[in-house]
Amino acid sequence: METRISPPRHIVWSADTVDLGDPFQRRWYIRQVLLHGRAEDIRTLDLDEVEALLEDLDLPPHLYALWKMYLEHRHAQG
Repeated sequence: METRISPPRHIVWSADTVDLGDPFQRRWYIRQVLLHGRAEDIRTLDLDEVEALLEDLDLPPHLYALWKMYLEHRHAQG
């Protein structure tokens, strides 16, 4: 399975491809999407994976709090 993607420039401007099979690059890409992605970009993420990685993504406090609250609310609804 091919794990290399060509991400949109508004998310990743420093590389032409990202290898999502590499755990470091995958975590970095998810962080970039949460920081710079549009709604359509965020929809491509696996929210269970985002939740599992959230503590390690080193997001700015306001984004961390937003995602933490959203993911907790998601579980309360489901």
